Parts: sequence; C-alpha cells; structure tokens
Amino acid sequence: MVFEFSEGRSGESVREFLKLDTPQARQGTLLTDGFSGYNAATTKGVTSAQCMAHASRKFNDLWANHRSEVGRKARRYHQCLFRIEREIEDRPGDERRRIRQRKSRRVLAVFHRWLLEQRRLVPVGSATMKAIDYSLKRWTQLTRFVQDGDVPISNNWVENHIRPIAIGRSNWLFAGSLRSGKRAAAIMSLLHSARINGHEPYAYFKDALERLPTHPASRIGELLPHRWAPAS
Repeated sequence: MVFEFSEGRSGESVREFLKLDTPQARQGTLLTDGFSGYNAATTKGVTSAQCMAHASRKFNDLWANHRSEVGRKARRYHQCLFRIEREIEDRPGDERRRIRQRKSRRVLAVFHRWLLEQRRLVPVGSATMKAIDYSLKRWTQLTRFVQDGDVPISNNWVENHIRPIAIGRSNWLFAGSLRSGKRAAAIMSLLHSARINGHEPYAYFKDALERLPTHPASRIGELLPHRWAPAS
C-alpha cells in the first residue's frame, strides 16, 4: 500500500503520482469515489471505475434520516449486489466476471430502470433527486466491475485501511513542510504494507532499522514489507 502526500487536491497531483505524462505512463482501471480530481487520470487513457458503496451511502442516508421509501428500496438492490460479491470474493477473476455477468448484470438492469422511473417522480432539488442523480450520472463507472473480474465493486478495502489516518488527519494539518509530509506518507506506506503482509509493525520497523546501517545498498529491497523476514 502506497500513500502519497500532496499540498492540494488538484488533478495535477493524481497525474504526477501515476506518471501519466511520461512515456511509461501506467494504464489500467482506477477505482475511486466521485471526487472530480480523479478525472485528470481518466483523460489520460486510464479507465475509470467508481465505488458502488459511495453511491449506496446516498440512499442509506435517505432511509436513516427520512425513512424514504426510495432509500429503502435502493438499499435492497445494493444489498443484493454486495451479497453476490461476498459469495465470489475468493474466486479467480475470470470466474468472478462470469458470475457477475450472469447475476449482477440482471440486478443492475432492473435497478437502473427503477432509478429512471423514480427520477421522473421525485421533486426537483430534493435529497432523493440528488441521490438518484449521483448514481445515474456515474452509471457506466459504477458498473465497470461487471465487465472486469479484477475490478472490485467498491473501494471499501482501501477505506478500511486508511480510516485511522482519515480520523486523525486533523492532527496532521501542519506537517511542517512539504518534505515532512512526504516523509510521513513514506512511513505510513511501510507501516500499512507491513500489516497487509501479516507483520507486526513494531517488530518490522525495529528489525529493519537495526539491520539498515550494515545492510548492502544493492539488497535494500529485502527490507521492504512484502520481502522482509525476521533476522535469524
């Protein structure tokens, strides 16, 4: 997992991180929320996929705050889609795609028709209209996962890992300098990568820092979390 520090939220930061203006520009699918800054990546040849969980939250709020019948019904469609995902999460990508084509696509077709019908009935400017429009305007991106078995339906996995940082970010508004912010991002990248690879972060950092002064520079990659093993 990689964290990148930038001074702002502009699309330029996205392009620089993904190196989209270089001959070696990365291609593939970028799964994001609805933040407009990510459009800078999709105009450079990267395929856009958006998070279905973010769309679902709009309807969850309608149900929780207003007991909206539209919110309740939309939640049922989303629950059905995520139930399918839980059933196939351990399958290979090609098999996930086949099952999504057979099951999820049918649910999405009915859901889409229903959203269009409800859009004609709700008051202009209402919270319900905004929730529906969020999904309809992004429908192609939200349903990208059906065409590609390697694309998740949501970015909940990432959000769960960065939640501690998001909760504490008000403590880090003043990193001191751009260099300090980039150092903090590098440390967080190592810490969370250690956790993802099943290491206890303190043990990883302690061992890596103790070995670092005498470790050959040509083999520094051995101390990265995905390759690290405790010193015998």
